Amino acid sequence: MPGSGVGPQPQPWRGGRLSGRVTCVLASNPGPMTLDGTNTYLLAEDGADEVVVVDPGPDDPRHRRRLLDAVHTQGRRAGVVLLTHGHPDHAAGAAAFAGQARCDVLAMDPDQCIGDGRLAGGDRLDIAGLHIEVVSTPGHTSDSVSLLLPDEPALLTGDTLLGRGSTVVAHPDGRLSAYLETLGRLARLAAQRPGLRLLPGHGPAGAAVADVVAQYQAHRVQRLDEVLTAVREGARTVEDVVAAVYASVDRALWPAAALSVRAQADYLVDAGQMSRRPDGALSVPGV
Repeated sequence: MPGSGVGPQPQPWRGGRLSGRVTCVLASNPGPMTLDGTNTYLLAEDGADEVVVVDPGPDDPRHRRRLLDAVHTQGRRAGVVLLTHGHPDHAAGAAAFAGQARCDVLAMDPDQCIGDGRLAGGDRLDIAGLHIEVVSTPGHTSDSVSLLLPDEPALLTGDTLLGRGSTVVAHPDGRLSAYLETLGRLARLAAQRPGLRLLPGHGPAGAAVADVVAQYQAHRVQRLDEVLTAVREGARTVEDVVAAVYASVDRALWPAAALSVRAQADYLVDAGQMSRRPDGALSVPGV
């Protein structure tokens, strides 16, 4: 979940040219869940005549115009759109952009695709002079993928890892068990590729993926302990748990926190560490 707004505020993230291969065009949709806005990435190898567009963002004509202008300024055309997942702040503008740019859209969810083909974990794409590897990273959503640029080296993570704050497990489609497995997969990937840096769907780019994953893993363990403690001390509903565990977090984020708490409760019930009565009340066995 994004930061709580408590304490010193970070410098605004504005995107821009990040390397010879990567440009970030920031969408004008800032908010509690989107941080500074959605990061749309333009990817191309030097000398290529086309560009890969990752996550065209919300259905916003102004953002599409900025994307097309950025592509044309580079003297290129849009070769394909890739989606990290189907949430509207990443994907709602994809169909309109692809129609204007006359290119296909590839995603894990076939309902998000336009043209032939879709994305699947393990795919290796050669587009715009780049080698792109598709990494299946479910958990935030069931259709989440990350995109590895081995020559950078960098990892585009959508909402699986953020540039600031932590990720919501979007229950019921998102599952905490899948997300924890994803974090383990990304930890192994980062260990195999020293220097791998983060290109997230929201927030600043450039952090070491290994460091961010380690922080996320520790955070998830802490949150599970806090949820168990809250139920042990009398919380019985998801709303009770949110009020206890997220008391210092901006209340605008509590609905998103409730999604993660539901995912955490499912995980703990499946693990036998928590019980749920037919009326939905939560309890800890033996308490």
